Amino acid sequence: MSNIHLIFGFHVVVSRLRQHPDSIREIFIDSARHDQRTRDLIKLAETQGIRLISCDNTRLTNMAGARHHQGVAATIDTTRIYVDIDDILDTLSEPARLLVLDGIQDPHNLGACLRVADAFGIHAVIAPKDRAVGLTATVHKVSSGAADTVPYIAVTNLARTLRKLKQRDIWIVGTAADADNHLNSVTLSGSIAWVLGAEGEGMRRLTRETCDQLIRIPMLGSVESLNVSVSAGICLFETYRQQATIKSASSD
Repeated sequence: MSNIHLIFGFHVVVSRLRQHPDSIREIFIDSARHDQRTRDLIKLAETQGIRLISCDNTRLTNMAGARHHQGVAATIDTTRIYVDIDDILDTLSEPARLLVLDGIQDPHNLGACLRVADAFGIHAVIAPKDRAVGLTATVHKVSSGAADTVPYIAVTNLARTLRKLKQRDIWIVGTAADADNHLNSVTLSGSIAWVLGAEGEGMRRLTRETCDQLIRIPMLGSVESLNVSVSAGICLFETYRQQATIKSASSD
């Protein structure tokens, strides 16, 4: 899979310019746009020394396909951001909070997961390089900028990465519909990595076996399962709630 990707839309491109300007190769701008929003983007790109390419709307539409480009697109190099999870863990001064996604295929789900990860202070999202969607233009659009604020680490061997996290005293908690423990019955203190499986299939066998603990989200209605991003939001909020309570109690 190529490490060069296209992203579209003002919010997404400006977010990338502010967070990771060194990952941008060039920015394409509709030559017919001269509004303030466009001028501001051009000024920001010029201060970062980013190459600007003026083109017509037809070219942008052909590049974007069915996606809404708003008259701006950029090519980015995803290898210029984060390479290894140790790059993140070595800089932390607090317990690690990680989200591991085992083979998410839907870009809308990945984008939504990145949004909730950003909302609850997750330090990194980890996913396999193969059999997973990766950071596509749709993911960037759906994430509303979170793809640029939350480090996304694509790994070759997910089970090996989980074992590596264990060696750094990070508790690995997976979600499974048949788990014995409920979310509201577990203590979520210290460093933790939540593992959620792919749509429909859940975690792969080796990923599941590598987890330290499995939990299920209590379901009171007739629906048997939740969207992966909804499940992530519930688990990450509960982690935030418990750790904020512990921090508040310790400061009293």
